[in-house]
Amino acid sequence: MARGKLFGRLDERGLRALLALFFVALAAPAVVLVAQAYSQLKWEAFRSTQLAAEELAARVDTQLRAATAMEEARSFGDYSFLVVEGDAAANFVQRSPLSSFPVTGALSGVLGYFQVDAAGRLTTPLLPDAGVAAASYGIAADEEAARTALVAQLRDVLAENRLVRPQARVDRVPPGVAGASQPTRELARDAPVASSDLAAQEALIAAAAPAAPPESAPTAASSPAATPPAEEAQAAFDRLAAGGLSFARRNQSVAVSNEAVGAARPSVADDAAIASVGLREAEKARADVGADERQKRVEQTLVPEPEIAVTAREADAAPEPKVELRVRTFESEVDPFEVGALDTGHFVLFRNVWRDGQRYIQGALLDRAAFLAGVIEAPYGASGVAQVSDVAVLFQGRQLATLSAAAAPVYSSAPRQLAGELLHRARLSPPFGDLELVFGVSALPRAPGTALLVWVSVTLAVVLCVGFLLMYRFAAGQMRLARQQQDFVSAVSHELKTPLTSIRMYGEMLKAGWADEAKKQTYYDYIHSESERLSRLIENVLQLARLTRSSQRFDLKRVPVAELMDLLRSKVATQVERAGFELKVRNDAPDDAAIVVDADCFAQIFINLVDNALKFTAAAETKVVELASRRESDGTLLFTVRDFGPGVPKGQMKKIFELFYRPENELTRETVGTGIGLALVRQLAAAMGARVDVRNCEPGAEFRLHFPS
Repeated sequence: MARGKLFGRLDERGLRALLALFFVALAAPAVVLVAQAYSQLKWEAFRSTQLAAEELAARVDTQLRAATAMEEARSFGDYSFLVVEGDAAANFVQRSPLSSFPVTGALSGVLGYFQVDAAGRLTTPLLPDAGVAAASYGIAADEEAARTALVAQLRDVLAENRLVRPQARVDRVPPGVAGASQPTRELARDAPVASSDLAAQEALIAAAAPAAPPESAPTAASSPAATPPAEEAQAAFDRLAAGGLSFARRNQSVAVSNEAVGAARPSVADDAAIASVGLREAEKARADVGADERQKRVEQTLVPEPEIAVTAREADAAPEPKVELRVRTFESEVDPFEVGALDTGHFVLFRNVWRDGQRYIQGALLDRAAFLAGVIEAPYGASGVAQVSDVAVLFQGRQLATLSAAAAPVYSSAPRQLAGELLHRARLSPPFGDLELVFGVSALPRAPGTALLVWVSVTLAVVLCVGFLLMYRFAAGQMRLARQQQDFVSAVSHELKTPLTSIRMYGEMLKAGWADEAKKQTYYDYIHSESERLSRLIENVLQLARLTRSSQRFDLKRVPVAELMDLLRSKVATQVERAGFELKVRNDAPDDAAIVVDADCFAQIFINLVDNALKFTAAAETKVVELASRRESDGTLLFTVRDFGPGVPKGQMKKIFELFYRPENELTRETVGTGIGLALVRQLAAAMGARVDVRNCEPGAEFRLHFPS
């Protein structure tokens, strides 16, 4: 009972508020659920992208380790212009693989290879020893010039970074000449170089003969001031190696190295031993930071070295040096490679080689941009990570380069909370352990379930919105229908009560004999008119009930228009005249015009239209009702009922055909009626294939009924 009262007092505004509350109660959990699912898909996409970044970093590291391993495998002798190939007994000498030009290496961006010996001299495998003609090894003049320029570039870069003295240069003096260092320990026999081609062998030995330098221009080897001490030349590499440590340990290692090389040393061997102190300390400090799995190795190296024998052609002639190549076998201890970054935009890959107590530094100079392009940028650009992530390349925490993500419309922008988020951070393996790849999120790929989630979300939103809209319209319609039914009951009660009361009153007066003969006819006419009014009302109600239950049976026949107009005149003439109006009937349709209708239903339509015109134009100055018919240009037959009253407001032209609709309030309305007449007109017209509308005239309104011919 309480619920019935609640809904009885509920209006459309309250209905909207109630449905809005239900909508929020359902939509809020749905939004939370969708947001949670989207967040889960977002993090799944983030994780899949993170795994792709990890795989890319691992692939870059694997390729770099493989290339580094090829460089690690190079022997001590490969950094000379000539190397001994095969068994020492064969005594076969050929050019080093590092002497090829243009320079190629296992690592990308290699500019050239170099060696700094125990005396601090810089040599490269690009050129033979000084005084040896490069043409004897098949090197053309233009190629020799290009090789010389490249050697000068290597020397300038290393000198600019204080790794060698600026005046240091490639020494073209054979190692056997005075001033050149000599090996201190021989482990195998000396053997003269043999060749199957004797002429080529003699040319090779002749080409190795030194050219006497001018007296006014001493060589770097013969000038003590021009040749940097071993500790000064090699300690710079110690400091470069210590650059990968933490700041405190780096300072400690450099201090030890500087203190070691600062004291005077009487011999080259002692200089090498002292210079090695800084390196050993740096290696020890590096071991504290992180162990390097690479191991030192000991190898036996075959090195062709010239020996000079002094002979005299004549007694008073000056001695002439004669160069002979001999193969010596040495045992070398090779340290793993290390990498340093130079201020000139280069990487230097170097290692320490210990031979007979002396230290040699061997390595390669790398162009940083070419190295990063070949090692990192190429695999990054070819991977899917390039479409979703930026990568920063760091060396010892300092940013070297940033590779940006490529534009990809198939990918979505990264959510605001993930934009710039760290995706993955990877440090490469030694010797490139100071290189670090930092991946940051710029966009995320759509997860496989994103499209499904979007469709589910859109469908859910549409269902909720459309569902609640339909519920509101249905509930509001039911509420209006309930009010209209209440108004209908009130109207029917009023329409029935008034004529019945009048009929009863006049009947009692006639029964009691209170009326004279003159008034009796008036009373009889009134009773007849009210009874007809009651009959029309009851017929409309019954007709509406039949149409609602779809139990109406129509007797459709083809009837001439002229016959229908005569039928309408006879049906409504008395009704119009009794209301004090004039009836005008005009038939402009062709004589042979006919339509298929149910004559009784057709008459009932126009009776209701005329009754509606009489009710709403009772106060009009022109009391005329016109019935007309004509053929339209499209072939349809048009029947009209026009009055000369106030017309129909534009906002009500469609509403007046709704069931139970009345433009006036039931408590204040002045016109009689139940609100079903025009609704019944529309339903009867539709049942016979016609349509009804209304338009305002000047003055009055015209109801029009369109029938197909």
